[in-house]
Amino acid sequence: MDLRAVQQPIKDAYRADPEHARITLVARGCAADAPVACNVDLGRAIYEAQAHTGVGGAGTAACSGDLLLGALAACAQLTCQMVATAMGLDVRSIETTVEGDLDLRGTLGLDREVGAGFSALRLRFAVDAPDASEEELDALLRKTERYCTVAQTLMSPPALEVALNSITEEGK
Repeated sequence: MDLRAVQQPIKDAYRADPEHARITLVARGCAADAPVACNVDLGRAIYEAQAHTGVGGAGTAACSGDLLLGALAACAQLTCQMVATAMGLDVRSIETTVEGDLDLRGTLGLDREVGAGFSALRLRFAVDAPDASEEELDALLRKTERYCTVAQTLMSPPALEVALNSITEEGK
């Protein structure tokens, strides 16, 4: 695949009209058959999700933490592959691993001192590029980190607006 050829008309269009580069992605969650399960609609696919077994889930589907780590792994993997291609590196393989530490007491409300979110995240790359120099590999990591949308969002989180919209039956 000639990535530059594929991306060039896209880049040209965004340079000509920067508003075309601004998009809004949407994900929607809806209840499933139990309070510890739901469906997540990403517009192109629907994923089943469950609460983690450590808070009462069945363990037969991804938990929301898995989905967050998966989003980071997917974004980092794709970004690294595309950056390596753009740099002209001869890469045999790239594998991404993401780990996250949670204390489930925070999620269950057992300890007010314990937060409900991840306390640490680790993103690791295993790159097999035998002819790449250390400088090239350092540049690959720097550029991947810079252009990885999910990593950048987690490192510099945007404001999160949270709202509850009441849905009532018509006639009530």
